[in-house]
Amino acid sequence: MKKLLLSGVCLSMVLIGSTAGASYYVGSDQCFTCHQDQFNEWQASGHPWKLRKVDKARYSKLPLPPGYSWDDISYVIGGANKKARFIDLEGYIITTAKDGSEAKTQYNINDGSWSFYHQGEKKPYKCGPCHMTGYTPDGNQDGRPGMIGTWVEDGIGCEECHGAGSDHAQKPSKENIKIDRAVESCGKCHQRGGINPAPPASKGFIKHHEQINELFAGPHSDMNCVQCHNPHQRAILVKDACTSCHEAKIDTFPQSLHGKAGLKCFSCHMPKATKSAIKENKYTGDVRTHIFTINSDPAANMYETVEKSGKKSTTAKGFVTLDYVCLGCHQSKDINWAAKNIKNIHE
Repeated sequence: MKKLLLSGVCLSMVLIGSTAGASYYVGSDQCFTCHQDQFNEWQASGHPWKLRKVDKARYSKLPLPPGYSWDDISYVIGGANKKARFIDLEGYIITTAKDGSEAKTQYNINDGSWSFYHQGEKKPYKCGPCHMTGYTPDGNQDGRPGMIGTWVEDGIGCEECHGAGSDHAQKPSKENIKIDRAVESCGKCHQRGGINPAPPASKGFIKHHEQINELFAGPHSDMNCVQCHNPHQRAILVKDACTSCHEAKIDTFPQSLHGKAGLKCFSCHMPKATKSAIKENKYTGDVRTHIFTINSDPAANMYETVEKSGKKSTTAKGFVTLDYVCLGCHQSKDINWAAKNIKNIHE
């Protein structure tokens, strides 16, 4: 096998899939040489933070669950934008204080609070394939019994989306690297329970990684993610793409009361009806929905609960309701006030 110059990539990563004629993983650091701009954007995106070893995560200045020091931690889950959870030396997600007593062990970045996460359970880490690169369900990463499966790189690296890159690293060409802009490529992780038109919900909010379910439930099901998002960048750096289809509304909205106040299309059509870590108030979570359609009927219910085989499940419908659209900001008003005043919202 030809020798490759690898920056911080362990030998075990190189050897995976390195049988004759087969492309194998080389690690994201290899991509920096030719793709510096994309690499730097990716580093800041949050994707590589989905899972990090303690030797990297300990410098992020995150607080730890009660009684723990960094010497007790093997990995950190997240920690970039919304929340952080911690994995012990055996590979289990920490759900108690170090002495086994009750403790809130999920750290919420936006407000510095702590939440319970599977309180008191012995919780294995089985979040593949969405928090790592090159996942296989076999074995235990690092030989830790609580880590279910193995992988070649922590976090979402370049090769998780672009495929194993050894051929491309040795002879760069568009022909030997995967470039997949299909919704299903993002939908491998940005959904729960499969890609379907019924986003799962709980406790008044859509669950936190249901963007593909939401997209398919709403009016933009024929669009793909990269029409609005650069996949190398943070999601909040979304392109302002509404004008390409909704020119009439865009022409009048900047002169409206809300337009003059600095609101954008997403402020109302993508309210924070989704929750990852915390909710700001009764109708405001911390993730924007991708459903878009607003139902202005004050009697409309955004959620539907069904019971099957004695088990209840709640899903969101294909619209957002005025409580999430309006009352998150106008907290002193009610739903009937919102229905009366939304009619000329674009003017």
